[in-house]
Amino acid sequence: MEFNADLDAKGLLCPLPVLKARKRLQALETGQVLRVVADDPAAIIDVPHFCNEAGHTLVDTQDLGAAQVYFIRKA
Repeated sequence: MEFNADLDAKGLLCPLPVLKARKRLQALETGQVLRVVADDPAAIIDVPHFCNEAGHTLVDTQDLGAAQVYFIRKA
């Protein structure tokens, strides 16, 4: 999947992956995609909840070994 920005949030615990994703999304234009790689187990719940609350679209989620990859389209 194509993306416009990348965020490596491995090693960060809740709520840092979501807080850093929110900051990175602010720099993007509407419709652009942020790829977030996180290994915090709480991110499985936190990232979709953040997208829903903020109006962003969680385009795809993939497993990457011990981490998960989230593709978020900015609202």
